[in-house]
Amino acid sequence: MIPTQNRRILTFTAVYPCESVSITTLIDSLIKIAGEILSFKSKHFSTNKRSVKETLRHVLNLLIVFQEIRVGLIPADRSFPRSAILSLSELHVIFQKLMILLEECTREGGKLYMLTNSDQISAHFRVLTRSISTCLDTFPVGSIELPEEVKELIYLLIRQTRKYEARPDRDDKRALDSVYWIFNLFENRINPNRDEVVRVLDHVGVRKWRDCVKEIGFLGEEITVEGKDKNEIELLSSLMGFICYCRCVILGGIDEDEDKGEEEEDDLVIRGLNVDDLRCPISLEIMNDPVVLETGHTYDRSSIAKWFSAGNITCPKTGKNLESTVLVGNVSVKQVIQSYFKKEIDQKKKKTSIPESLAAEEAGKLISDFLAGELINGGPKEMVKALVEIRILTKTTSFNRSRLVEAGVVESLMKLLRPGDPTIQENAMAAILNLSKDIAGKVRIGGSGGGLEMIVEVLNEGARRESRQHAAAAIFYLSSLGDYSRSIGEIPDSIPGLLRIVKGCDYGDSPKRNALIAIRSLLIQHSDNHWRVLAAGAVSVLLDLVRSGEIGDGVKADSIAVLAKIAEYPDGMISVLRRGGLKLAVKVLGSSEVSPVTKQHCVVLLLNLCVNGGSDVVGALAKDPSVMGSLYTALSNGECGGGRKASALIKMIHEFQERKTETGLERERFIHAW
Repeated sequence: MIPTQNRRILTFTAVYPCESVSITTLIDSLIKIAGEILSFKSKHFSTNKRSVKETLRHVLNLLIVFQEIRVGLIPADRSFPRSAILSLSELHVIFQKLMILLEECTREGGKLYMLTNSDQISAHFRVLTRSISTCLDTFPVGSIELPEEVKELIYLLIRQTRKYEARPDRDDKRALDSVYWIFNLFENRINPNRDEVVRVLDHVGVRKWRDCVKEIGFLGEEITVEGKDKNEIELLSSLMGFICYCRCVILGGIDEDEDKGEEEEDDLVIRGLNVDDLRCPISLEIMNDPVVLETGHTYDRSSIAKWFSAGNITCPKTGKNLESTVLVGNVSVKQVIQSYFKKEIDQKKKKTSIPESLAAEEAGKLISDFLAGELINGGPKEMVKALVEIRILTKTTSFNRSRLVEAGVVESLMKLLRPGDPTIQENAMAAILNLSKDIAGKVRIGGSGGGLEMIVEVLNEGARRESRQHAAAAIFYLSSLGDYSRSIGEIPDSIPGLLRIVKGCDYGDSPKRNALIAIRSLLIQHSDNHWRVLAAGAVSVLLDLVRSGEIGDGVKADSIAVLAKIAEYPDGMISVLRRGGLKLAVKVLGSSEVSPVTKQHCVVLLLNLCVNGGSDVVGALAKDPSVMGSLYTALSNGECGGGRKASALIKMIHEFQERKTETGLERERFIHAW
């Protein structure tokens, strides 16, 4: 199951104090929580400011009462009426709920949404305040020794809280009316009055670019919460469109470094993965904590622990008796599972972040038109701001990408890839990368004169390493179109540029993997790229990389996958064999430190070498005593779809050995006949 977001706002869960709680403990807890409530005085409230002010005043008066009661509890063994304890316990529950309500009203990123819930929030303040009156009504004031002024304060609190009428602030109503009026303008694709938008933002306390980012994050999470009806989802979507418009169009600058993240996302890491390979063979559920037995098989820790506790000291999959039940965490598989879940959650968010309201949809078009204009007519500062916004928008949804493509940003972005300001080039290249994920973006990028050549130029000569990394990832996405794959391959510096990233010491695993996957895509999409990859010296680079031991398992897997693709052709097979690829593949296949995915690619590489190399290669492979054991392990695991390839390779070795045996027998018969 994929984890889901089930948080609900404006719901109150409080814990009633234990019946046996001492009065001293109860009063101390009330004093503490009252102090925490009063700390909200310094915080900004986007709604119900008057109600908050009144509530904090009541809590301050109650704190005075609690402190006086605490003083009167010395000595501590002094008796205290049971009815008073019950009344104070009820107040403790009310204070807990008040804390939750105040936390919700000041929740990071939830300011605009709380404004739309101002009526509901007012009702909560009214109910909780009147509940204070009910509790104080039952408090035995006359049975407790308190100063007269404190008793008068209690009676005053009862009167004030009993008649309390919390209503939405007028300013809240004006701001909310403005929000709905702006929604109406969006629906008619009209830009709202800037001053009116700023008044709304000032009212809720959204004054900086980063504040908008937090609001968008909160709204995005709320949309994914299960159980919301269509109207609420439409409201959240409209609010998302509004605050995104504010961030891109209204606020003039980026107040702090934006979280660029990794444009080369985890979908590249787990591309082609079979989800069944992540399931525990015992529970058949996706594993939470994968561990490896001495047999090399992976199970979920909880499932295999139950297997052992039931008295089974065997490997469930092979039935082999185990000498040790020590469980070793399978880090590589766990990383793949985490990447898988992250991708699933991100896809769910992206799916639900497609505009669910007309206001949000039309706001997106207004934003795209504005940003496209800034790239053409804006000054240097405005251009950088627009590039950052485009980079962020293109990273989120296909809707944003398609709107920006329609607005004509691709042509402007391609011009900004030329040498100049490194920041402009990096952000433009990142945006191109994101736009290259959709077919409309691919077509526009490749259709702009010299677009592919410009990306290859950035790949080789980009001012920043990040720009070159983004170019490599963009080539992967663009190469999925056969014609583009051929065109990219024909550019002289494309494949050598990718290989420079692969072997570059200053590049991490993620950019190396992007470059490797791009090379593999070029090989898959167009056969002419095969000789170009060979001519660029890819075989030596990749074999040296695998031998180095200084790379992660993912880079190793991708390197072997490219080698396997190269070995599909006779000249590629010869190149791999001449450089020791056969022996290296056998070594990696037998290693306990690599993932099942890496072993799958090793099996494919060995199979391709044998198919193209014939009996000489099969014979060399058959001489290694460790090979058959590794292949049978791969066959029994069946992990990542490698079982069929392993079976085919085992069959080839068996047939070679049978022919060799038959030849030997015939020779013996011939000698005997003589």
